[in-house]
Amino acid sequence: MTLQMDLPTLDDYPTRKSTEAALLYRRDPTVWGTAEEGPFTDSELQDHDRRGYTRLESLVGDAEVLDYRDELDRLVRDPGLREDERALVDPADGGIRSVFEVHRVSEAFESLVNDPRLVERARQILGSEVYVHQSRVDHRPGFGGGPLYWRSDFETWHAEDGMPRMRAVGFSVALTDEHSHNGALMVMPGSHRTYVSCLEPAEEDGHERAGTPDRGALTILAGRHGIDVLSAEAGDVTVFDSNCMYGAGANITPFARSNLFVVYNSVENVCEKPFSAAEPRPGFLASRDFTPAGG
Repeated sequence: MTLQMDLPTLDDYPTRKSTEAALLYRRDPTVWGTAEEGPFTDSELQDHDRRGYTRLESLVGDAEVLDYRDELDRLVRDPGLREDERALVDPADGGIRSVFEVHRVSEAFESLVNDPRLVERARQILGSEVYVHQSRVDHRPGFGGGPLYWRSDFETWHAEDGMPRMRAVGFSVALTDEHSHNGALMVMPGSHRTYVSCLEPAEEDGHERAGTPDRGALTILAGRHGIDVLSAEAGDVTVFDSNCMYGAGANITPFARSNLFVVYNSVENVCEKPFSAAEPRPGFLASRDFTPAGG
């Protein structure tokens, strides 16, 4: 495996194009804005730059969480939604596990996706207006959540959607408590500074075709950065750099795990032709509507 290559190519982040995995230098900032441009302090921005993620405790209030959880329950019980291409249905029991483009499906989640508490922080980190690249709610009932293998979202967005630069950020809003025993996310802090070029995409997991990182690359990154388990209480929000290496274990407990995940991309970083796919994914997975979020 090649380490820290400088490649003379128009594509600074090549992936799925070689027979050899590679760890490449990141060529983009993590934080594009300043403390004067939003609610994050300079210290918080520095921490985000260093770790690649930020935890925001109780950003969404208890009463709001209950309302959003009720709305999620309504969505997963909606028989009509099972026929919608935006719904990811578990073939084992017919239950809805994810609803993509949820801000187009639900007025309640549209409000949350455009909430200034999220949008202003996304604008500050990315240093520009932002639009919603992807939104979804994930519902993992007790005894019903399989593992999520290690991945970098940017690798997928770059390869499949044509996102040029690492100028996007994800927000995960916990709608239930998340613990190590019910499949909380795991992140390699600092891994966002290294791009993992993959050999090929994994088998399609629902609607996603994430690249599969080489085990050698994962071993190097884990040895260098360690692994943080991101336990959270309902209402906490975790902000992820687009290139963080993350995964999750299976949920074999009786305790459900649900969250809203929304990806904001800079309006100065709109998606182009995919870098490693024949055609872009559908709009409900990777929006081509670049209208700024937040009104």
